[in-house]
Amino acid sequence: MTCPLISNLDTVRVTRVDQCGRPVCGDDNAFVFDCLASVALKPDTDDGDDIKYKAANGKVCGFKKGCPTLNSFGVEINFFSVSPEFLEITTGNPVVYGFDGKPIGYDDCSIACRTGFALEFWAEVLGDDVCQTDGTGGAWLYFLLPWITNGILGDVEIGSEAVTLQMTGNTRTGGGWGVGPYDVMPIDAAGTAGPMLTPIGSNCHKRMFLTNVAPPEPTCEYSTVAGDLCLAS
Repeated sequence: MTCPLISNLDTVRVTRVDQCGRPVCGDDNAFVFDCLASVALKPDTDDGDDIKYKAANGKVCGFKKGCPTLNSFGVEINFFSVSPEFLEITTGNPVVYGFDGKPIGYDDCSIACRTGFALEFWAEVLGDDVCQTDGTGGAWLYFLLPWITNGILGDVEIGSEAVTLQMTGNTRTGGGWGVGPYDVMPIDAAGTAGPMLTPIGSNCHKRMFLTNVAPPEPTCEYSTVAGDLCLAS
């Protein structure tokens, strides 16, 4: 597939990461859902300083344009489902539980700047060659933002119209996501699903690639973070 066409946003998964940007293994550390409108990324850059050598007669003897620096990506998630689990993982604020121990609400207390979450999302790809000869399979464009901090819920207005909620945050580099705890890509010619073959670089904010491994099924409740990465740690 040389010219894939992106169809639509399919599924989103958020995973809790610790103060070093490493996935937190175990129960209640991830959440998969599909009730969302969009995910937007906006680069935050520093233009750098230009260097100019200008003679007394006004002639420019030399010039070098400043090298821009990518500070982060501003992340904006627009979604519909008010899930305490999703809000707890992305903002670090506590869940309110009912008598049966199930999440029923959420407290808004502070902004989590030390820890954060990883964001993965899948966009379906169109093309004549995305399916196997037997009609099964498919292809997705997979996006990974391994470390997002400063998660905060935006303005909320409840009235007579449909309510769309907005979550914002900023990416960071230097995290410990590595190859990740999930099977997200084929690792051999047979199409066996496995973790990423190469870890994401310590100076990288985002990774994306084509994959034939389907996204996880939305469950709209906490899910477990496991896999080889967790066993190794």
